[in-house]
Amino acid sequence: MATFRLGLAGGGRMGRSHIAALAAGGDVRVVAVAEPDAATRTMVDGPGVAAYATLGAMLDAGGVDGVLIAVPSPLHVGVVREIAARGLPILCEKPCGIRAAMAAEANDIAVAAGVVLQIAYWRRFVPALQDLRARIAAGALGGLYHLDAQQWDGAPPAAAFRATSGGIFVDMMVHELDQMRWLSGQDFDDVRALPSRVEDEHVAGDAECATALFQLSGGTTATATAGRRYPGGDSIRVMAYGTRDAADLLVHRPAQGIDVIAEALRRQAAGFAARVGGAEGTGGAT
Repeated sequence: MATFRLGLAGGGRMGRSHIAALAAGGDVRVVAVAEPDAATRTMVDGPGVAAYATLGAMLDAGGVDGVLIAVPSPLHVGVVREIAARGLPILCEKPCGIRAAMAAEANDIAVAAGVVLQIAYWRRFVPALQDLRARIAAGALGGLYHLDAQQWDGAPPAAAFRATSGGIFVDMMVHELDQMRWLSGQDFDDVRALPSRVEDEHVAGDAECATALFQLSGGTTATATAGRRYPGGDSIRVMAYGTRDAADLLVHRPAQGIDVIAEALRRQAAGFAARVGGAEGTGGAT
C-alpha cells in the first residue's frame, strides 16, 4: 500500500501529537505543515516534513493526499472551506467549530465540494472502547441502565486558549457527547448540565469542572464529567452498567502506564485514508 501523504494545518500541541504518532509507524505520514507562528514552525520543520507559513502556500506546493486540521476550533470552518476548494479530503480535529451551526456549515461545504470530511474523535479507534461498543450492541450487558464517562486533564491549557475554545462543554466534553451516542446506539432525549462553582483560576465562559446528565432515547441514563485539573494527571474513564453485566474501563492514564492516544491516532489516520480510498466505514469506528 502506498503511503498516504497528509498535510497538517496547525503545528500546535495537538498537531505535533499527530506528527509524532504517525511517524512511529503505519501507512499515513505527515509530510507538510502549515503554521503561521515562526517559533512553532521551527518545532515541526524536520526531515520529511516541509513547513509553510500559510495554508495556501502548503496547498500550492502540492504533494498531499489529504489535510488534517489542528488549528484553533473557531478557525475550523474557514480552513475547511479553503481545503475543500482544492478538492482535498479533510480530517478535522474535534469539535469542527465551536457551535453546532459551524459544524453544519463545514458539512455543507464538504458535500458541495464532493470531498470527505471526517471529525477526529480518536476514542472511536481505541480497541477497548470498540469492544465495549460491540458488547453493548450484542446485548452482552443486557439492558443498559447507565453510562458514565469522565475526562480529567492534569492541568488546564493557557487562559488565552480557554477564552476562545468554546468552554469546557465544547472543548472537552464533546468527546463524551460523541462517545455516549456511539457506545449506546442511542440519541439524546434530555440534557441537563451544571458547571462547578469552584475554580482555581477564573476564565470567563470556561468552568474548570462540569457535569451533564442525559436521558437517552432507549431509556438509558448517562452522566459525563469533565475537569481541567487533576493531580493524578490526564485521565479518561468509562463505566457501563447493564441488567446482566457491567464494564469499568480506565481508558487513559499515562501516570499508570495506560496511554492509548498515539495508537488511536494512527488507527484513526489509517481509517481516514481507507475511507478516502473508497472503503466503507473508518477502521471499525463507525
